[in-house]
Amino acid sequence: VHLVESGGGLVQPGGSLRLSCAASGFTFSSYAMSWYRQAPGKEREFVARIISAGGITNYADSVKGRFTISRDNAKNTVYLQMNSLKPEDTAVYYCNAKRYWTEYWGQGTQVTVSS
Repeated sequence: VHLVESGGGLVQPGGSLRLSCAASGFTFSSYAMSWYRQAPGKEREFVARIISAGGITNYADSVKGRFTISRDNAKNTVYLQMNSLKPEDTAVYYCNAKRYWTEYWGQGTQVTVSS
């Protein structure tokens, strides 16, 4: 099983980034996919989730209206479009796959929002 995040980097406040998470080794379309993040000195926190069929999403209040999660089951990939980025969005962003009691994590990608 592999979850490989990409798309992180350094961006100025107000800017945008699009994260991708490429999955392999499991039946991607059967899993709910989520993004979490962990800032230095803080616990990992939920950011966004999309169910297996892709029709229902939910977001943390802190990112609602700025971030959009989507998935392409044909490409086994989940995305996180991040707009209007703020310095407090700085964190390592992790991809998560979950189905019942089975859960997988990626290694994370760094997002830094700074001028």
